[in-house]
Order: sequence, then structure tokens, then C-alpha cells
Amino acid sequence: MTRSGRNPDRRVRTAKKRTQSSTLWLERQLNDPYVKRAKADGYRSRAAYKLLELDEKFSLIRGSKRVVDLGIAPGGWSQVMRKLAPKAAIVGIDLLPTDPIEGVTILEMDFMDDKAPALLEAELDGPPDLVLSDMAANTVGHKQTDHLRTMGLVEAAAWFAVETLEKNGAFVAKVLAGGTDTDLLAMLKQHFNAVKHAKPPASRKGSSEWYVVAQGFKGRDEES
Repeated sequence: MTRSGRNPDRRVRTAKKRTQSSTLWLERQLNDPYVKRAKADGYRSRAAYKLLELDEKFSLIRGSKRVVDLGIAPGGWSQVMRKLAPKAAIVGIDLLPTDPIEGVTILEMDFMDDKAPALLEAELDGPPDLVLSDMAANTVGHKQTDHLRTMGLVEAAAWFAVETLEKNGAFVAKVLAGGTDTDLLAMLKQHFNAVKHAKPPASRKGSSEWYVVAQGFKGRDEES
């Protein structure tokens, strides 16, 4: 047993109907200290710690009044929001079903649906001051295609943030290795006072995910 609580010798017996990849995934889950912490702390997923670590570095959550959680399922990020900003109004959206979270409005639909942005705004009594996106496209196994599909979601989330955020608000989104595409990065820098990339410790070392954090939204009246 290591100091992190991981048992390097723990293995999963391969069931007859379980593929090798699913067996390796299950083995990784069983040995993951963040998975164990999530269960102990009552979070629905280890992803909660990514947001907690980003908040520790960038001070994103406390004081938030209205929050949009894009790609909410299974709900770990909104659970963190409820804990650190209990008075905030929170609305989330996801194609996947998400069990109810007290104090959180959940829309089960595709964020890329033309109706989604207006429905999200309608659930908040005013413009959001924090837009979170942990969305990622389902992978097809082709690196360039997977990258383009996920970055398409990031771009849509970024434009949603720019079109709805309250002045001085913040935007956080999952991106892939290499960070935000050049054009999107330029757009974020045009509309926010500070734009940085970070890989929280809770992101697996072998994962290609990073996060872009844009803070200090300049407001639509200052757009150039």
C-alpha cells in the first residue's frame, strides 16, 4: 500500500464478458485515491476535486451568485458549488440523465441545441457570474476528429459565456493537450482581463485534459 492509499498490487479478475479495456478501467478506478476520497466525501465523481483545486488556485467560487454548469453529469461540480456557494442559483445541462441535486436546476438536453442557451438564461434571475464547462465530446478513436469535436464544444461554451456573463464574471472549460486553439484563445483574451491554462492535480497524469480559466469579463459594452 502506498502513502496515497493506492494498492499497486490490486488487480481485477477479467470476467468472461468484460473486455480488457473495461477491466483496466475498473482496476484504475479501484486503485484511484481520488475515487476513494469522492466516496468518502459524498461527491458523485472524482471530477469534484478538479474544480476544488482550480478554485484553490484561482478563487472562482465563493461569492458567486448565479452559475451555469455545462456538462453537469454526474453532478460533482454542482455539488462543489452548493458546498462553497450555498446561496448561488445554479443551472446545469447535459445530454445524460443526472440525479437531482438540491438547489440545482438540471436540463436534460443537448447544449448544442439552438434552444439551450435561452433556456439556461431563463432559469437564472439575471446574468451568470460564473460559467463552468466540463464538456467533452464522445471519442471515436481518431485523435484529430476527437480534438475537433471537443474544441467545438469549448468554443460554443466560450461564446455562450461572452454573450451572457455579468461584468467581471469568469469562465472555466476543459480543453485538450496543447491548450485552447489560437483563435479561441485570442477571443478569450479580447473579452477577459486574464486567461490562463491549468492542469489540476486531480487530472490523471496520462490524461490529455487541461482547463482554460478566463477571469475578469470586460462586459459587452467594452467589446472592441
